[in-house]
Amino acid sequence: MRPRTPRSANSAPRAKALRLHGTIARDIGVRIVSGKLAPGRVLEGEIAASEQLRVSRTAYREALRILAAKGLVESRPKLGTRVSEPRAWHLLDPDVVSWIFSAQPDARLLAGLFELRTIVEPAAAALAAARRSREQLRAMRLALEDMASESLAVEAGRQADRQFHSALLEASGNPFLASLTSGIAAAVTWTTIFKQRGAPLARNPLPDHRRVYEAVDRRDPAAARAAMTDLVRLALLDTTRARPAAARRAGAPIRTRAAARSARHR
Repeated sequence: MRPRTPRSANSAPRAKALRLHGTIARDIGVRIVSGKLAPGRVLEGEIAASEQLRVSRTAYREALRILAAKGLVESRPKLGTRVSEPRAWHLLDPDVVSWIFSAQPDARLLAGLFELRTIVEPAAAALAAARRSREQLRAMRLALEDMASESLAVEAGRQADRQFHSALLEASGNPFLASLTSGIAAAVTWTTIFKQRGAPLARNPLPDHRRVYEAVDRRDPAAARAAMTDLVRLALLDTTRARPAAARRAGAPIRTRAAARSARHR
């Protein structure tokens, strides 16, 4: 039996502090991306905020550093810390993506996210069909098998879904597209979770993924592009339907330009 490594006396307090400032950052981040804290809003000072939240000034300061690193706030001497304009937000940061979907996602952010996917993923699929390696194709196939044996209602199935999209971006052979992997994977995961928040998935997306795989397998860039375009379009439709009716009426129409063009040509 392997002997346990003695834990430092300070390890537990340190872990607790890390969880604390992460929780504070999440709570403030959710309020920012949901619009409850508007751009330009000056946050409370360190002393007042830490007293109000009943946390140490160090924990609050570290939380603000996390938010600043993600572009959500900026601090200036004598001006305090204020909420940044949305153009400065690191919207593909996995934490920021999760915060967007923690409540009712803003309609414009949701539309923009799917518009980005419509631009990026079909192009990546076309490149993957031309450039993929045998190992990358195998990774996609194994992810499909895990998606089929598991369910997107459980983490194992969602992890397989992430792996499929990640393998596809890597197979594009473009390092700039591959660098979007963590953001796209987070978008895939959190939209899937969001779609099941009120009810089970109404439609099985596995056949959509299988059509992408088959086109990549037979090295057909045009078919791969078309299959991925359909996959993202249907995911958008499922996500739109998952939003409460009141939110759909209140928000801007969630329809990408590419989806609109596709509909016109059907």
